[in-house]
Amino acid sequence: MAASSSKKVIYAALIGNFLIAATKFTASSITGSSAMLSEAVHSVVDTGNQVLLLYGIKKANRPADATHPFGYGMELYFWTFVVAILIFAVGAGISIYEGIDKLRNPHALGDPTINYIVLALAMVFEGIAWTIAFREFRKQQGSGGFFRTVRHSKDPTVFTVLFEDTAAMLGLIAAFVGIGLGQITDNSVYDASASLVIGVILAATAVLLAIESKGLLIGESASGATMRKLRDIANDATGVVAINEILTMHFGPQDVLLNLSIDFHDDMGSREVERAVSDLEKRIKSELPDITRIFIEAQSIAGHAASTDARG
Repeated sequence: MAASSSKKVIYAALIGNFLIAATKFTASSITGSSAMLSEAVHSVVDTGNQVLLLYGIKKANRPADATHPFGYGMELYFWTFVVAILIFAVGAGISIYEGIDKLRNPHALGDPTINYIVLALAMVFEGIAWTIAFREFRKQQGSGGFFRTVRHSKDPTVFTVLFEDTAAMLGLIAAFVGIGLGQITDNSVYDASASLVIGVILAATAVLLAIESKGLLIGESASGATMRKLRDIANDATGVVAINEILTMHFGPQDVLLNLSIDFHDDMGSREVERAVSDLEKRIKSELPDITRIFIEAQSIAGHAASTDARG
């Protein structure tokens, strides 16, 4: 399930983007700036995205039932993928369209002073939201690098907001430059070009989010550290001769399914095997609480190999 820290990141971004969107639309209507309109659309899309992420968290927290025996955790991954689609289709699409339209039908800009004021305020609000998201991301990062952490993260909410806020900061810089150059040269091409740049930034962000959320949506295994810990625990269990197979799958950030096939000593009785399995399951859940469902199969190495060959 999504952690409360993830909700804090989303709420911070939601409030900031809503306030920023309103001011950007006002500035755009006064000055006629394409870059400012693209930024306003960008903020509206981000606001909607945060609402969808909160909705995804709520739906993912529903308990398992007869129709979904493994729960609804993957709802969060689905809505993250929808967010990526919206950023690409709405945010990037409208920004690129507005930039092209402005290039084909240029018109003089009004007094850009209000644009600068709004962009400066937006940078402050976005900077606060970005800082909150980055701090939560650093808690997940540990000793790994940025992209490695994103690649192996099972909670998409934090890195989704971080990606959005980073794109927002880059978009604001592009808008500043475009509007500034347009004012200096009295040429609206720069303003239109800034809108195109914002569209490209949003498209790139959407593609990265889609790639990461797709991997989670189709099913990813537990981390390498978790897999190594599982192997150590299983090897240390009573009567284990060999581990045939360890299969894991994330149904949510803290919701992992484990299938474990083990070869026990032949001289163990059925009750001894049952006791060993029960003890193994208790230890796994104690040391790895994210593993919520465990299925342990007692099977000889030869029997497992034969069943694997049959599947292949």
